[in-house]
Amino acid sequence: MKIGVFDSGAGGLSVVKSLLEHNLFDEIIYYGDTARVPYGTKDKNTIIRYSLEALEFFNNFDIDLLITACNTVSAYALKEMREVSKYDIVGVIEAGIIDVENKLDDKNSPILIIATKATITSSRYQYELKSRGYKNITAIQTGLFVPLVEEGLRDGTILDEVMHYYFRDIPKPKAIILGCTHFPLISSSIKSYFKEEPILIHSGDAIVEYLQKSYPLEINKNSSELKIFASDNVDGLRDIAKEWLDL
Repeated sequence: MKIGVFDSGAGGLSVVKSLLEHNLFDEIIYYGDTARVPYGTKDKNTIIRYSLEALEFFNNFDIDLLITACNTVSAYALKEMREVSKYDIVGVIEAGIIDVENKLDDKNSPILIIATKATITSSRYQYELKSRGYKNITAIQTGLFVPLVEEGLRDGTILDEVMHYYFRDIPKPKAIILGCTHFPLISSSIKSYFKEEPILIHSGDAIVEYLQKSYPLEINKNSSELKIFASDNVDGLRDIAKEWLDL
């Protein structure tokens, strides 16, 4: 199978990392809309328009399946994308919610959702969790984590200060939903802040588990071929991929 992965920028590479580790696809086509990143500060109509334009890009590659690795796209544009797409489209939010159900039986357990402004404002995670009976939900915007990750500041004093700014009044959660694909890259620091106790819901791992249960996939004998494209500065995105994915 040939799969597409769409993100507003580099963050979706954390999903690609999980896909590569499990080696389920012959070819992975990654497209980052780096000319217009971030989506998390855009309005709904703009997010939908950008997402539909990304579909036009993937129509050139005869893919079998598309993952919207961007949580903001999954929150706002999945319905519109599916209405015009010729192939299945899977969003990270629905996979993440299923992962919560698999890992957290107690519906009264405190759950923390961290994401960009647009994803939190959409209330998609909150609604889906409440509809499944989860009652103790806290959702906060943590957009400052995104530039820190892209600057390579994945631990240290600056990240510690930003975590304290966001988390200082948050009761210790049982589970944390990493509602932005940048956040798995600082997951160890987040767990350490909360004394390594919370369950982390990671988009990449959740997507892999969802795909394995939903599609007839088999592990390939050969490594997946990764092709990276971007709307701007593709060389810069490929350099990030080399660092994040150990290529």
